[in-house]
Amino acid sequence: MTTALLILGFIIVMTLAAYATALLLKLRKQTAQRLKRQQELEDINRARVDEHLDSIRYIATAILEERCELSEGVMRIAKLFGILSMSEQVAPQFPAIFKHFEIIEEHPIMAERKQLEKKQRMKLDFARMRSEAELETAILEEAKQLVTYTPTLLH
Repeated sequence: MTTALLILGFIIVMTLAAYATALLLKLRKQTAQRLKRQQELEDINRARVDEHLDSIRYIATAILEERCELSEGVMRIAKLFGILSMSEQVAPQFPAIFKHFEIIEEHPIMAERKQLEKKQRMKLDFARMRSEAELETAILEEAKQLVTYTPTLLH
């Protein structure tokens, strides 16, 4: 009887040990898959950020080469920084760009602009041109910095 109980106890302990081992292996596999997926997502996000930063650099170059109007370039750059959730981080580095953007960001474009009365369009154009005239030199200097811009820390 004692021998039977010992054998039964041994079988139970071995079964539980095998089950625990199977669970540990499953957990290890799930952890590895989760880490791999996390790394893939980080790589995808890094590629997206790099693509947007390349676009910012390209637009800055286009502004400097006069292939892009100043206001259009500022609008695109500021919006790309917004997409990257970096506006607050970079605004102190590029104050002229963000100051001009604050002035023009609500200006309607394309079909919306055509629907405005001529007087209203002229008023918006005047505000844009005045801002461009005041900030052009500073914006061009900031565009030169953006051509080689690499953020220090991304979150």
